Amino acid sequence: MDKRGLEWQTLTLMVVCYAVWLISTASFETVAVNFGYFSAVLMLFSITAIASAFHTSLQHEVVHGHPTPWPVVNEALIFPSLIFVYPFRRYRELHLKHHIDANLTDPYEDPESYYWPECDKSRLSRFTHFLLGLNNTFIGRMTLGTPLGLFGFYRTELIRLRRDEPGVRKAWILHLVGSVPVYYWITVVSGIPFWLYVLVVIYPGVSWILVRSFAEHQAAVSIGGRTAIVEANPFFGLLFLNNNLHMVHHAHPQAPWYDLPAMYQERKQHYLAANESYLFTGYWNIVRQFAFRKKQPVFHPIYHLDKKDGDMTSGHTGMAPENQ
Repeated sequence: MDKRGLEWQTLTLMVVCYAVWLISTASFETVAVNFGYFSAVLMLFSITAIASAFHTSLQHEVVHGHPTPWPVVNEALIFPSLIFVYPFRRYRELHLKHHIDANLTDPYEDPESYYWPECDKSRLSRFTHFLLGLNNTFIGRMTLGTPLGLFGFYRTELIRLRRDEPGVRKAWILHLVGSVPVYYWITVVSGIPFWLYVLVVIYPGVSWILVRSFAEHQAAVSIGGRTAIVEANPFFGLLFLNNNLHMVHHAHPQAPWYDLPAMYQERKQHYLAANESYLFTGYWNIVRQFAFRKKQPVFHPIYHLDKKDGDMTSGHTGMAPENQ
């Protein structure tokens, strides 16, 4: 056992997350009968969707080695897929690749980049240009980000599956196995039509995640200047498990979520100097600035090399070139 041992803060939140999800889904028919169908749908849209989004934050903790010293136990703790869309092992591999800071925002090497290389400008249709530009506004990301991102991710994963790349098929099989009991609980035990779960839980649940990722990174010459800090209120701080302090997380990826605020406060000026004051004072500040205005250009202002003849399937979960 490592010196940290069991992290009861995270384990407690896992119990709370599953309890909220189970109670809210199991209550669907009861709420529908006693308070009306709309009230039941509203409960799913708010409580269940947020619990499902929170589950992805817990998955992020597991990716970085928490909350126990045993990787198998950690993976088992988040094995049920509440939001369905990403196999955990694929997320883990791509996210750890994202943590190679020297490649942050690179359209080809960073799996979570939303940039395209300048050389692709003439290859994309006018409509694709429009969609990608809209996706770089906050409202666009909240509405279009889910289908665009999933389209790109699944297209890339199909290529990987056809190539039979190591670990990909197993990751998807485990994901499907973990999805079966969740699907059974939703549709049979709770009586929720799965199409409704997709519309009012999965779609908004992924959008909650995109709130966090929208401002995390930007193109910059310096590595530090590529990663943001968002000074969030307690709701978002808990929902994202302090990953809004993204510069601190990238500097100390193995630090647990509950240590990040103190680390930031103790060396705030150090982190702001390191990331060239790439700072937002709250998510509402981001919304005010970028609701209908592009936060970043579609095409990367630094990387212009044409790698089209290289490997285009490095696994982006954003809207990078390989996803189109």
